Amino acid sequence: MNLVIPFFPEQASTVATRVDALYFFLVAVSTLAGTLIAGLLIAFAIRYRRASRADRTNAPTHHTGLEIFWSVVPLVFFMIAFFWSASIYIHLSRPPDDAMEIQVLGKRWMWKLQHPNGRREINELHVPVGQAVKLNMTSEDVIHSFYIPAFRIKADVLPGRYTSAWFTATKPGRYHLFCAEYCGTKHSQMGGWVEVMEPAAFQTWLGGETAGIPPAAAGERLFTRMGCVTCHSGQSGSRGPDLEGLFGTAVRLQGGGTATADETYLRESIVNPRARLVDGYEPLMPTFEGLISEEGIMQIIEYIKSIGPKETETQGGRSARAMEPTS
Repeated sequence: MNLVIPFFPEQASTVATRVDALYFFLVAVSTLAGTLIAGLLIAFAIRYRRASRADRTNAPTHHTGLEIFWSVVPLVFFMIAFFWSASIYIHLSRPPDDAMEIQVLGKRWMWKLQHPNGRREINELHVPVGQAVKLNMTSEDVIHSFYIPAFRIKADVLPGRYTSAWFTATKPGRYHLFCAEYCGTKHSQMGGWVEVMEPAAFQTWLGGETAGIPPAAAGERLFTRMGCVTCHSGQSGSRGPDLEGLFGTAVRLQGGGTATADETYLRESIVNPRARLVDGYEPLMPTFEGLISEEGIMQIIEYIKSIGPKETETQGGRSARAMEPTS
């Protein structure tokens, strides 16, 4: 149940109540400890002030019970806070498999967002209530931070890297979106709104006249236009690794070791292909840094993610999916 807390942003996501409960626990423990310490300081200052008649002879050197108490009790509270916060962190780091993925590009001073069907938004994000939404984010220039107070989510958006965050909105409404990392002169203007809609209304909005090319389809066009298909054709003797079924697999590298073919690895392979060469291939691929925008790189990555494993023929004549080796 979402509560209305004075002076606090509205609780509008599934994780908001958990984050607030942890926050108030930490505030309560800190207040209790601070009050106890301040009270003892005042009491001791009065009792043992100069010229007081307090007995100062034969002062004890230690008190084993008291020392155990002030060591164990804080440890218990610290461990409660640690495991509680760790459970929330793990929950936020694992989006559901059926989460709707939205591409987010931060640039001074705006947020550019694109839905799976190709519809684009600037400084606004429309999502359905009750649907898990995963944000795949990167920056075109400097460090930004994607922050929705009502959802209690905030994630840094970094140039040259991909980060993600996810949420499930629990109530329709209009909620503030901010950049929470100082990014330049107009940082304070880099904000917008998240519009949470009923599922039927969202589908109507999503299929509006302004719907564009899906990111994966745009990435396939760019992949072909830049000539990438010449080397990454997937045929025998190709000069580049096969990309079918590549995303999320372990890639064997020259010199030993492996790398997971995630968004960050794929981006690095586009802008700096010699950084981590795939075992068995020559360093023939040129860099595309400066030739493809960050938005274009995101689209190509979405295209690679959309390529499933190859179709192979089974003994019964039926087609089956089989993972091809990456090198």
